[in-house]
Amino acid sequence: MPIDRRSFLHSSTTLAGGAVLAPSLMGLAACGQPRDATPLTPSPADGTPGYGEPKRSTDVPELFVPAGFRVARLSQTTMPSQADSGFIVPQALDGMACFAMPNGRLRLVRNHEMRDPAAAVVPLSARGAYDMKGGGGTTTLELRQERDGSVQLLREFVSLSGTHVNCAGGMTPWRTWITCEETTVGPAAGYEQPHGYCFEVPVDGDGVAPAVPLKAMGRFSHEAVAVDPATDIVYLTEDRSWAADRPGTGSGFYRFLPNARQRLAEGGRLQMLAVDGEPGLLTMQGQHRGVVRRTRWVEIADPDPANAEQEMGAVFHQGLALGGAVFQRLEGCWYGDGGIFFNATSGGDANAGQVWFFRPTGADGGELVLIFESPSPKIMDSPDNICVSPRGGIVICEDGSGVQFLHGLTTAGDRFDFIHTSTRSTEFCGACFSPDGRTLFVNTQGSTSRTGTAIGATYAVWGAWERGAL
Repeated sequence: MPIDRRSFLHSSTTLAGGAVLAPSLMGLAACGQPRDATPLTPSPADGTPGYGEPKRSTDVPELFVPAGFRVARLSQTTMPSQADSGFIVPQALDGMACFAMPNGRLRLVRNHEMRDPAAAVVPLSARGAYDMKGGGGTTTLELRQERDGSVQLLREFVSLSGTHVNCAGGMTPWRTWITCEETTVGPAAGYEQPHGYCFEVPVDGDGVAPAVPLKAMGRFSHEAVAVDPATDIVYLTEDRSWAADRPGTGSGFYRFLPNARQRLAEGGRLQMLAVDGEPGLLTMQGQHRGVVRRTRWVEIADPDPANAEQEMGAVFHQGLALGGAVFQRLEGCWYGDGGIFFNATSGGDANAGQVWFFRPTGADGGELVLIFESPSPKIMDSPDNICVSPRGGIVICEDGSGVQFLHGLTTAGDRFDFIHTSTRSTEFCGACFSPDGRTLFVNTQGSTSRTGTAIGATYAVWGAWERGAL
């Protein structure tokens, strides 16, 4: 698989329900200049991709945005909803996706990564809660979009309750959101139910969805998912750290083959990626961009092991014993260009992040290639969530130190700063575009505890997209 511009220039595709497929991210390989060295101009007329230097927004002063863009704060944690004063917006915003509705409106399904101990939990909703000691779940926002890209919040309600540490997830072609638990706690820690599963939330629901753990998809520290629309195979990332002095640590990259397409609750097989001829490959050290490795899948015999609460890596260890590859903290993933792009947030020799691409080449194998590794946090610091606009530009959420950035990236690999916070207050997450590309939605997380004081919010951004790469 050559790393070239041509392979990158596939146009975006929109799935049923508004899922946007990414173009190739191969252009990340060209993104090699430090942030401070990247000139930004207000117009791409001279070849630069950015929208100009971000300035403090007059709409929401906590964000800096380029000229020609407006921002609206749609929802703010710990505050009454703008659509329903009786609904207090929960803390800990994280992964999110946008769907088009048959009535012309939009819906956002949004995770809440609540991490309170069992004794301190108040569930998002007592009705339909999977575990009354689980503080996480999802909320759904219904919006009306105007012609200029601005939006009005119409409804905001809990759509899944009683789960725990709902970090990222992913949208499906059959109009559901898969939310993922980034933990394996359970009764030993005071919870009523075991945690560490994926749950499916219907986009069209009007209340709290039944919380059915998809146990065949594994009990581990889940992060994100991406669905191949040609096969309905679900690819999954695991957020678990690797340390040289701690054997058996690290993350796996998985796939789930459902027994019945679009019916994940009917079970299936979980497998972990392995590299041919390199059992247990440590992908976070000494890697070279563009090297294509042949891969295979190894079977996870017990995706829901009895010791998962005591040993978070119980699923990972099964795959590692069969030669599975080891990654350093896998986070966001996205389907596009016939394969899956996924981030290793702390991977690479500088521990600043990697972007990998997996392309299936048959029922049982594929190719794995490193397409970007940050040599310094000054270039990119801990890439997390990713999304693309229908125009093909890419948004990357940093989850690093210092001021937090939303980076823009062109199909040619030119990086620019699009939006940033005024302080380190909280990370960006959940970036996603409306299906027509007129509006970008993004969260700032806020506290992950019910008693925390950091405020999170969901924003809508709209404006002069045609002036730049997004």
